[in-house]
Order: sequence, then C-alpha cells, then structure tokens
Amino acid sequence: MGYAEMHRRSIEDPQGFWGELAEELHWYKKWDTVLDDSKAPFYRWFVGGETNLCYNAVDRHALGARRGQAALIWESPEVGQSRTLTYFELYREVNRLAAAFQRLGVQKGDRVIIYMPMVPEAIFAMLACVRLGAVHSVVFGGFSIASLASRIDDAEPVLIVTADAGMRKGLPVHLKEIVDRALEAAEKPSVRHVLVLNRGLVPMEMQEGRDLDWAEQIKESGSTYVEPARVASTDPSYILYTSGTTGKPKGVVRDTGGYMVALHASMSQIYNCGDGDVYWSTSDIGWVVGHSYIVYGPLLKGVPTVVYEGRPDHPDPGVWWRVIEKYGVTHVFTAPTALRALRKFPEHWMQSADISSLKILFAAGEPLDAPTYEWARAALNVPVIDHYWQTESGWSMLTNPVGVEMLPVKAGSPTMPAFGHKLEVVDADGNPVPRGEKGFLVDHGPLPPGMLMTLWNDDERYLQSYWSHFKGKLLYMTGDYAIQDADGYFWMLGRADEVLNVSGHRLGTREIEEVISGHPAVAEAAVIGVRHELKGEGVLVVAVLKQHIAPADQDGVARSITSLVRESIGPIATPDAIHFVSMLPKTRSGKIMRRVIRAVYQGDNIGDLSTIEDDATVDMVREAIDVLKGDL
Repeated sequence: MGYAEMHRRSIEDPQGFWGELAEELHWYKKWDTVLDDSKAPFYRWFVGGETNLCYNAVDRHALGARRGQAALIWESPEVGQSRTLTYFELYREVNRLAAAFQRLGVQKGDRVIIYMPMVPEAIFAMLACVRLGAVHSVVFGGFSIASLASRIDDAEPVLIVTADAGMRKGLPVHLKEIVDRALEAAEKPSVRHVLVLNRGLVPMEMQEGRDLDWAEQIKESGSTYVEPARVASTDPSYILYTSGTTGKPKGVVRDTGGYMVALHASMSQIYNCGDGDVYWSTSDIGWVVGHSYIVYGPLLKGVPTVVYEGRPDHPDPGVWWRVIEKYGVTHVFTAPTALRALRKFPEHWMQSADISSLKILFAAGEPLDAPTYEWARAALNVPVIDHYWQTESGWSMLTNPVGVEMLPVKAGSPTMPAFGHKLEVVDADGNPVPRGEKGFLVDHGPLPPGMLMTLWNDDERYLQSYWSHFKGKLLYMTGDYAIQDADGYFWMLGRADEVLNVSGHRLGTREIEEVISGHPAVAEAAVIGVRHELKGEGVLVVAVLKQHIAPADQDGVARSITSLVRESIGPIATPDAIHFVSMLPKTRSGKIMRRVIRAVYQGDNIGDLSTIEDDATVDMVREAIDVLKGDL
C-alpha cells in the first residue's frame, strides 16, 4: 500500500487504521473504543485501554530477545566519557530509580520536574516517572531561574531531579544552583525533595532534609523490582512547556496510549528504522524532539539511541562525524541550524571519518533552506528528508514517509501530511485558498494520536490558543503560514503569531519583551524575529529609551539588556541585535508594525504598502518606514 492510499485510510477510517497499529504493543487491558471524539476538540485515543509506556519501551525488550542489545549509547565530548547500556542494564537502572522515587513518596499522577544535562540518568528519570504513572516535566538545562520557577509554580512538582552541572563548550552550567534559586523564587512550595546527581564538576550546597544524593539513593534501592503502574491510555505521560504569545508558557499535556502508538508507528512509517539500525537525534531531552526521538520512539521500536552531550563543533567540527563512525549510526535527525553551522567548515572534517554506515538524514525544527539541503545531500551522499512538526504535535505533521514510500523530494518543502493529519491552507476566515497562495496552515479534527490533549490545568487556553481563530469553524491553528503547491506539497513560510523560531526552539516575543520592558532605562520595546544565516531566525530588539538616557549611555544599556534577557530566560534568547529608536511605529489600533520593522531592518523590498500592515493607512506605513530608515 502506497502513501496516498494509506493516508486516505488514516483520514477516512482512523479507528481501523490506528487500532491495527496499536495491536503491535503491550496492553494490560484492551481499549473499549479507539477514538472518542464526542467532546471535540478534546480528542481521546484508545479509551478504556490500560498500558505502561516504560514497560513497552524497556521491559518488553529487556525481558525478551533484545535483552543484551544496546539500548542507550551515551557520548560526551564535554567530559571525555562514553557509556553503553543494554536493554537489561537500562531496565535495572530504571527500576532502581523508580524504587528511590517510591521511597520519596512519588505516586501516580504526581509531577516530577527533570532539570538535567544530557546524561543517561536523565533518561532513567523520565522512564522511572512513566513506570510509576507519575507525570514528568523536563525543563531544558539552559533555561534560567525565572523560567524554571514559573514551571515549578504551574506544574507543582513533588520532586525535582537535577545534577551539579551540565557542560557547554567546556564551561559548566550550574544546574543545582539554578534549582536552589528557582525554588526560592517560586510562589508555590510544592517540592518535597531535590534528587541530585553529583558529577563532580562544580561544588554545590546540599540542603539537609530536602536534597538527596543520587548515588546514595540508588545504593539503597539495590536490585529492587518495581511493578509498572497500569495507567489509562488517556492518562498524561508528561507536560512539556512551550512559548506562547503571552508571557506565560503553555504546558502541553501528552497522553500515554496515543503517543505510544503514534511514535512506535512513526519509527517504521516515517524513519524506516528497525533491526540493525542505530538512531541518533542530536536534540536535547528538554525539547519535544528529545522526548520523542531520543527517548521514547527508538526505545519503543527496540533500536539503540544515541544520547549526546555537546555541540556539533566542539572540541572541533569533526566530532559528529566521529560519533557516526564510532557507533555505526544509520539514522540522524537534526536541525537545519546544526547543518548550517557545520557547512561553514572545510569538508576535510567530514572526510576524516568513515560515515558509510549512514543511510539517511532527517531535519526539522525550522524550514530547511534549499542551499543547505543541497550541501547536505551532496556531502553526505544519502537522502536528506525535511519534515515539519511542533511541540504540540509530538511527531510529524508534514513528512516524506520513506518507510512506506519515498516521495520525490522538493528542496525546501516538508512534503505531504503525515498519517492522520488532514492539513489545509486557509484564509483569515478559515476558507481554503487556491493552490499556490499563502495562508494559515490548519489541521482538521480529529487530531491523530500523539497530539496534545490539552494544556495543563487550562482547557480554556487550549481552546483559545488552537481552536478559536476561525469563527464557526473547528480548525486547529498551527500558528504558521504556508503554501500548498499544484502537486499538493506544502511549503512553510514562518510564524503567523508572535513566536520566534531560534535554532528550532520556540520563544515567545511577549516573554522577552516583558523582561526588557522591566529595564529601568526602557520606555517601550518590541522583539522581532529576523533572518539569521545559522539560526534561521534571530532576536531583534527595537526599543525606545526614557528621555533622561543620554546617547553616550546607550551601549551600556544594550549590554545590560542582553545580560537581563540571558539571566531571566536563558542564553538561547540572547538578542542578536539591539537598536534604539525614537518611536515604535504603530497602527491606528496601537498594534506595533512588526512586519514593517522587520522589512526595513532586513532591507527587504517592501512592495505594496496597502497590504503590508493591517489597520494602518498607506501614509502611516510610509511615515513609519521613513522614520525607521533614519533610526535603524
């Protein structure tokens, strides 16, 4: 069966399509119904079924034919260490940690925040949570005190799992210290314990009664076996926070059964990955790609997964290629940002390693531009596949399903809708636009398995954020502009909302603006995403200073704004450029003319002034352009 026929079936018969795929996994109790869409858009999959995500990802292999096969391969150029764990060794470690969690009072439904570097213990912690039916919330180890505190307040965890430090380009990131300060800043003191992995990288303080040493807790566990909890398919497996258009991050809630079925199927259908393969997603477990394709997807499928601590160019630009050679990596999933970073180095770095094991490379997180695609395809001599998805989707929404049928590649396009997704490009009223015209990318319900169930403790925001953009129409709003060409291929054109995509990571402009507006010298500020050669999109800050600030002080203000953003949100939000202007151009309703600012800054051909900004006259736009050209 080819792609077109399979996709048609996934849309017309979702119960049969997904029900058959679910049979390939372990269920303690089979579902009563595959799909319950009676309360759309709150879709529920495999209702009545009971399963366990950890059992399917670990026990199913460790107690079977894959007992001695590699499961986790950890490589850390940062500390010069590596470690390989078989499925049985992984099973043993997860059980020990789950036993420690139980002693600390972690129960089914409790939340656990994981603020860890890229080490095997971070994956143990995720799997121990889902083994117990607890809900993990992994926070990226580069996020700041304030970002971590906001997630603590929203998720109300009983336990935080962390380490003394992570390493980035040879420099330590003091994770335990950030946790301590975030707990002081948090408004809801729900945390009873902090479990700390001491890597011996930096000194740290331990608070008696609250902070516990990882090694001591694991030693106490011994070889304890912890029975996997029987959880409902519709029970949450994790919360993952993503930036929204307001300052408060959105807690995306993932179910258990639907996510498990979708990821397991995707490893075959999309990635064409199976026995004998080695899978490497170069992401971080703090992002959705890390959840789905460092941890759960490969382990569910039973293939070794590479866990990598480091950057693509440290200690030198050849490190990734040596990892591929060392472990015989067959499948790589990375971001266009990383490819652009590696492209600038001489090819001898790549040629110095034997990467003949590599079969295919996948890219996602931001649009893969044609020049980078052509370079990667020629340099690696393997298929390069672009695909599109979101934190909210958990897996691909647009893809080339190479495990079913390799569709012709069009450089720059993530190809066709993934199975279960009925995608369309529409206008502001939710009506389909002609092929070749720009519009909003939307998804028709029912959303397939693996998509978000709702937002944590905020059903209303879920409805408002994703389902309320088109009056009288129940359409899922992706927040992205797109074009569908005459052949049905989709082309992504960037965010339609005020969310930046920096190196494949989403950052809310409002979140950054609120931090900058708190600076004592700033009267008003706008944060805008602009083209960036490596990161795809960079952070541009355009601000109006208070009248008493002298021109000679502007450089110092810019430096302090940069420090403030790094401290409040994290290094990933560091502004690429800060410009001070006499005024922020606005429409009649007071909306900042972001597209005008972006166009002037980038030197774009502005074109038809009457359509560049809603709710503004041609004269207003022309005046704004003239002023900005003088200021920028």
